[in-house]
Amino acid sequence: MQHSVDCLVEFLESYRGRDKVIRALRYGSQLVGGILSRKADADASSPNLGKSLLLFSAQLSHCRTVLRLLDDLSMLAYSHSYGFGAKEKDGIVRCISVLANVADQLYYPCEHVAWAADAHLVRVKSDRWWLFGTVLWGTSLLLGILRSLRVMMLLKRKLSKCDEDGSSRCQIHRQMQAELLSILGCMTDLSNAIHWMPHGFLWAGQFPAWLVGLMGTISSLVGLIEMKAGDYDEKGRTE
Repeated sequence: MQHSVDCLVEFLESYRGRDKVIRALRYGSQLVGGILSRKADADASSPNLGKSLLLFSAQLSHCRTVLRLLDDLSMLAYSHSYGFGAKEKDGIVRCISVLANVADQLYYPCEHVAWAADAHLVRVKSDRWWLFGTVLWGTSLLLGILRSLRVMMLLKRKLSKCDEDGSSRCQIHRQMQAELLSILGCMTDLSNAIHWMPHGFLWAGQFPAWLVGLMGTISSLVGLIEMKAGDYDEKGRTE
């Protein structure tokens, strides 16, 4: 029990861990709040609780937006370390990854300007900057899906040529499962990104609050699983 508590505390003390938990709480609150709001006619206590949860979700979303004001430098450092993907063996994966890094890098300043406009710190309309940010986010997610599909195709080729049994095949299967998980997370986030696009674009504006919360909750759980798996792999490499 104490070990679990210590692990949780250590997880929450890291920026990435805390952000993942806040994100999961943000979308989980929206999911439950949206469901309770739909039951307003059946239960008189549901509307107030549902509304409170939706407000709580909005505050957590704003919290993450403020925290991301400091993410530009870390993203720049990652983009610089990746460069043009010289270590990638596949040219298609390399090109997709570079484009995704560019989209991610441009996303942050767009969101910062939009946030500053909403806070009346700059005299510009925030709508267009939120739109630019959403387009860049959606582009990054789409590129992430394409990258995972390409990696899975390469892994299948590698698996078909792998004559050895045991650890090699198991490792390939784990990598394929990780890519499938990444695709699931990107697709659920992409569905929300499209929802936040201007009306008239695919299903933009048509998701109820609970469905946005559901999609976000799924992607948040995927992110937590991926982070835990990454920590496990890193521990395995260092031991």
